[in-house]
Amino acid sequence: MTNYNFIATATFGLEATVKREVIRLGFENVKTQDGRIDFTGPLSAIPQANLWLRSADRLLLRVGEFEALTFDELFEKTKALNWQEWITSDGKFTVTGKSVRSQLFSVPDCQAIVKKAVVEKLKQTYKKEWFEETGPEYKIQVGLLKDKATLTIDCTGAGLHKRGYRAMSVIAPLKETLASALIELSYYRKDRIFLDPMCGSGTLPIEAALIAKNIAPGLSRSFVSEGWPQIPKSLWKEARAQAYSAIDQDARPEIYGSDIDPDAVALAKNNARKAGVDDCIRFKEAALEALELPGQYGVAIINPPYGERIGRVPQVEKLYENMGRLFQSDQTWSVYVLTANEDFEKLYGKKADAKRKLFNGRIKTDYYQYYGMRPPRN
Repeated sequence: MTNYNFIATATFGLEATVKREVIRLGFENVKTQDGRIDFTGPLSAIPQANLWLRSADRLLLRVGEFEALTFDELFEKTKALNWQEWITSDGKFTVTGKSVRSQLFSVPDCQAIVKKAVVEKLKQTYKKEWFEETGPEYKIQVGLLKDKATLTIDCTGAGLHKRGYRAMSVIAPLKETLASALIELSYYRKDRIFLDPMCGSGTLPIEAALIAKNIAPGLSRSFVSEGWPQIPKSLWKEARAQAYSAIDQDARPEIYGSDIDPDAVALAKNNARKAGVDDCIRFKEAALEALELPGQYGVAIINPPYGERIGRVPQVEKLYENMGRLFQSDQTWSVYVLTANEDFEKLYGKKADAKRKLFNGRIKTDYYQYYGMRPPRN
């Protein structure tokens, strides 16, 4: 069986989370670098990884990697790669690029050279001088880091955060991939209560429900590589069939989401219905200060307003104070809060047991973690 080289890209700070997902899927030779997890797998890894990776940004096929100090070197080494194994004679392909701390720093020039090299290789293979580019889509990326060039083809298309259930959202939504990672970094399990008291369009409760019921996050969407003739349709069909059979139909998670905005609550309910988990989540309109905790030993994960981004700073500070009063009233609850507000611990009224630096889009944030009492064993 032929194995191929893949890269699962990751938001800064989430590499370890994505690595665990890759290992759980059974792939081999897993290695972590900044913003990426390299691994190997068979052709079936393309549908499997696209369907199941929850926290990764996208899946890339690594075609080649080499040192490139000059444009001539970039051209010749790119041309030597086996592009014909993937790009068909009618394939439509584009080239994007990035360069960090490399002698070849002009990204437009690097893109043009890679495009020319690939065209020359395809001319040799297909004995053609003109390509109509009306067939399957292939997005090539040239990434230069410290003079090492990595050439990849995107296997995903629209980013993996595009689950398909969130057609609309509230202001400053949390990406689905980051929401899933926040849950992965918590103590949440399907037998514990889950609460998001500022749920917005419902991303965190919905991702918690997908995890609790073991629903593959990519099950309701399509991927660019589904149009590649190199991947038999049977592999996609089999991967989807396996994903459907893996759903835990007996799981009955107890998940709550609330928000002060009635429009957000209505939107969250609609998104949950589209995701197929509306039977798992109880949404309601409620202000934080009016909430009561729905039981003990629960897990709350919250992405509140940061102050700089939404709302007035005094209102946000009052919100954090109310949050502290609510959750410190019951020491059995584990609470996780993502915010860019550096005074959060002071306002919340308690120092976090741990915190992790993460990026929410371009915003530097901290993920504050408060560990509640462990639930008693059955």
